[in-house]
Amino acid sequence: MLYDFVTMSDINGKVTLITGASSGLGAATAILLARLGAKLSLTGRNEDNLKHTVDECVRVSPAQAEQPLMVLADLCSEADVTKLVDTTIEKFGRLDILVNNAGVAELGTIESSTMEMYDRIMNVNVRSVYHLTMLCVPHLIQTHGNIVNVSSLCGTRIIFGRSIYCMSKSAVNMMTNAVALELPPKGVLVNSVNPGVVPTNIQRRAGLTGDAYDKHVKHMKEIHPLGRVGDPEEVAQAIAFLASSNASFITGEQLHIDGGLHAVCAR
Repeated sequence: MLYDFVTMSDINGKVTLITGASSGLGAATAILLARLGAKLSLTGRNEDNLKHTVDECVRVSPAQAEQPLMVLADLCSEADVTKLVDTTIEKFGRLDILVNNAGVAELGTIESSTMEMYDRIMNVNVRSVYHLTMLCVPHLIQTHGNIVNVSSLCGTRIIFGRSIYCMSKSAVNMMTNAVALELPPKGVLVNSVNPGVVPTNIQRRAGLTGDAYDKHVKHMKEIHPLGRVGDPEEVAQAIAFLASSNASFITGEQLHIDGGLHAVCAR
């Protein structure tokens, strides 16, 4: 287990909505924040995986902690997004932290991609993030809350064969900056984390499977200055930090958690 630099007092009792909580970075963030005492509203599309995350959150939560709210939702459905926010407020009465984590990736160049692929990626990675944030902002203003967007190294550095994904994450970065400029007068801080390669199912769902996936991870280990890829809990720790009082003078930040890979890409 990694060292906790965010104490329970920073997160304890804070109502936190996390998208894409059924696996990967979303699940790791949910479990960490549960251990720190957060009240959780967790959403995803895979019911079995989401239940597993909820069970793990219950297992690590402090005694007498409130049961996480589990909401199955398709974030590309405006009705589902509205229901997600309404259900969260109905259960907890407020919202303190929004973690926009859900995202998809697909492999494709300008020659091999399709408009269907473009729409899928942009709808999940950009449109749904904007819509959910828009609905959550009035509640976050009331609590002087935090928004943490999960972007990517691909939002600041182009990776060959992932042009649409890179475009979508660049849009998330720009949205982070724009909303960070708009909301501080109302007490809301807005930041992003920009992970490098962290083995999760998103890469396999993008089309990297079998030997291709193994070769990709091996190559990434070799080019990361730290000589390895990341761990989901390392990203979760950064999200917890940005959502805590330790980050009270930080907004509009795009925090790379990538073992220095962005510096390599900049050369």
